[in-house]
Amino acid sequence: MLVKVEGTHFVRDTETMALINTNSSEKNEYQTKVKLLKTQKDEINTVKKEIDSIKNDMREIKELLLAMNNNK
Repeated sequence: MLVKVEGTHFVRDTETMALINTNSSEKNEYQTKVKLLKTQKDEINTVKKEIDSIKNDMREIKELLLAMNNNK
């Protein structure tokens, strides 16, 4: 059973005690923010992976240059 919470756009499910927002524009705004944060987190993880890859490439280049210099 759902019970209105006074002074808010929320109702409470009396079985689970969950609060449910009945204001659809607030719900949509929240979902948009969650999606944006997920996108930003994914972009950060992608950049971290790219940086790690560049670091490994630079390490390999350095090792090759040192090996070439030692072979002279």
